[in-house]
Amino acid sequence: MPCLAKLAQSGHPQPGHPAAGDPQAGHPQVSHEVVAVLTQPDRPSGRGRKLRPGPVKQFALDHDLPVMQPESLKGENVQQQLRSLRADLGVVVAYGLLLPQAVLDIPRIGCINVHASLLPRWRGASPIQTAILAGDATTGVSIMRMEAGLDTGPVFALREAAIAPNDTADTLHDRLAGLGAELLGEVVDDILAERIEAMAQDDAAATYAGRINKADAVIDWNCSSAEIDCKVRAYRSWPVAETLLDGQRMRCWAASPATNSAGSAQAGPGAVITADAEGILVATGDGVLRLTEIQMPGRQRMPAAQFANGHPVTGKQLGQ
Repeated sequence: MPCLAKLAQSGHPQPGHPAAGDPQAGHPQVSHEVVAVLTQPDRPSGRGRKLRPGPVKQFALDHDLPVMQPESLKGENVQQQLRSLRADLGVVVAYGLLLPQAVLDIPRIGCINVHASLLPRWRGASPIQTAILAGDATTGVSIMRMEAGLDTGPVFALREAAIAPNDTADTLHDRLAGLGAELLGEVVDDILAERIEAMAQDDAAATYAGRINKADAVIDWNCSSAEIDCKVRAYRSWPVAETLLDGQRMRCWAASPATNSAGSAQAGPGAVITADAEGILVATGDGVLRLTEIQMPGRQRMPAAQFANGHPVTGKQLGQ
């Protein structure tokens, strides 16, 4: 969501002075006029596949903010519309479309991005999911100046966050969204007043988080229990980790590594060892994973133990 913000206060505090908006420092509160909210076009959703506004558009409309929904930012017409706004700063958060250099250059100070990782680690489209997949213990948010490269711009500020063992992409997303908004609020006045310097990234330390597709969600039972657990948590909202049971797609919404690995060596990866009151135990490349919430085609999500009560699964081979 590039949010083109125009600074409403006349004059800027000088570099080295206390931050604007600090009453104790004697500076008036800085106010910002949001001159436009850009978000992607409405997409069909629901059973009727009707066009519906996304949450960004709905929020903007609820607050009487002008909304623009171009299919692309490459056209001269839309770029001229953006120029006419005379914005000081563009703020981009998970927009999903490439911003051409011509657009990055339109705001007086340029465009900044709130990125959900500690750059230069996990540049790219899926930093939250990839951090979980990699088993990272920490991640965070970065406020960076945008440039033509993929998340290569210099960084104004970073804030770290722990990744809990039970974090999913959803829970981590929500926590980082709040953290990013908080950090942006702390530094935006300094950026607008040009009294904060962005530090160049170490390109040699960069890692990349590519786009996710549905094929990524297929479980390889030869992987370790920890790796498969990370996949289930990373893909919890989309595309959802999956495997085959009796030739049918079984979506795995929740799982956890099991401490009891008895029988896993004899069973082989992907074999269902047993089912108990807590779920379905499956042999992996190094032990056992307990599936705790699953979904079969045409059915609602349900506890794995409940499914196993009506569908004997012990001894079956998942993934085929």
